[in-house]
Amino acid sequence: PNDKFQVEGLLEYLDNHGHQIKEISFTHGLKNDKLLAALNRGCCPDLELLEVNTKLDSKDGELPVCIQALQQACPKLKTFRMLNVRPLHKTMRNGMDSSPGFPCLEELCIATTSYSYMTDKDLLDILFASTKLRVLDLRGCSRITPPGLARLPCPDLQCLFWGQYFNSHVGLPSLKRDFHLVTQLWGQTLQQLDIANQVFTEEDLELAMGYLAAQTKTLCSLNLSGTRITLRAVRYVISRMQALDYLNLSSCRYLPRGLKKIYRGQEEIQQLQEKLKELV
Repeated sequence: PNDKFQVEGLLEYLDNHGHQIKEISFTHGLKNDKLLAALNRGCCPDLELLEVNTKLDSKDGELPVCIQALQQACPKLKTFRMLNVRPLHKTMRNGMDSSPGFPCLEELCIATTSYSYMTDKDLLDILFASTKLRVLDLRGCSRITPPGLARLPCPDLQCLFWGQYFNSHVGLPSLKRDFHLVTQLWGQTLQQLDIANQVFTEEDLELAMGYLAAQTKTLCSLNLSGTRITLRAVRYVISRMQALDYLNLSSCRYLPRGLKKIYRGQEEIQQLQEKLKELV
């Protein structure tokens, strides 16, 4: 078939010229697994960007990937995106003792609109050497925990996208705690934070926002949509975060009517601050 010819032709091209390629993006499919296998063999040693995506309604979202092999084969990778695919982690026969990790990685995206298998251990296996990471997109990764994030070796994270955007929920999610570990760790460097629909307790969010408000001078975008954020925590946020120019409080059940909306620009946020002064 024509598509098979294209894949085989591409593989031959990578074998001959892969050392010249720095960026690869492709849509995941059964036949394209051969492309990932070719990368694992080391045909593109100078690769800096790898993006694998799939259609939102695709039923073929599972992506068998050996992270250790990819780390060895593409040590210069700066941007790694797996969009709406569910990585199934394969291990090398020789273990990962010799894996260099991704020391140059600046952006990791594992966003999905469906179920995610990603665990704290899986995430650490990808990022254990990524001290330069700036952007971490974990939207849909419901198994990741705050203690798991706090163990990551990236002190200068600027963007954390951790909102939960499922097409459907199976059962009711249990309440989470310890989000303050995340804001305590990255409060000084975060510029964008998205925890939409995360089910942290009211007390934990108040503590987390308190840590964030006490440290941040850089946060400009904060998405709290669908969370249990309280009026007290919102006061922390807007009284201390001077750079904030986007605040999403839509669908926040613990806030009074009239406040549950998106605030764009510092003028609208200032108007919110005036409203809060009127509330006891």
